[in-house]
Amino acid sequence: MPAYPERLQALLDVFAGVTDTHERTQLLIDFARRFKDVPPEVATRPFGAEHLVKHCESEAYAWAVPNADGTLKLHFAVENPSGVSAKALAAILDKALSGLPAAEIAKVDPEIVEKLFRQNISMGKGMGLMSMVLAVQALAKRHL
Repeated sequence: MPAYPERLQALLDVFAGVTDTHERTQLLIDFARRFKDVPPEVATRPFGAEHLVKHCESEAYAWAVPNADGTLKLHFAVENPSGVSAKALAAILDKALSGLPAAEIAKVDPEIVEKLFRQNISMGKGMGLMSMVLAVQALAKRHL
């Protein structure tokens, strides 16, 4: 089992303890409500194709901005207003990974999608969400 950064592991533990499908869905919706769109000082619409998350049905975009201390701040945009799963994952990735060094972010495995969403998503949506994690990995690797 891969080792995860502390904040991400804490969130994964919370989700692991929620076995009721309705409760898990509600938890994900709560995270989606916390989603904050990329601030204009980082990016403005129309966003560059280099930030588009491939395979994401919700047309998600991702950025990693270096902080003064050498850590990264993650930012996302989700263009589909009904992209609740993408917004939830973006909020989770931001909460769990922003403020960490690029090397730690680059090691996060896309398998976290299955741990967070379980079997409650379609194969296409799962592929898009895993692509969000891969996009974050790639952004982090560029900062190594």
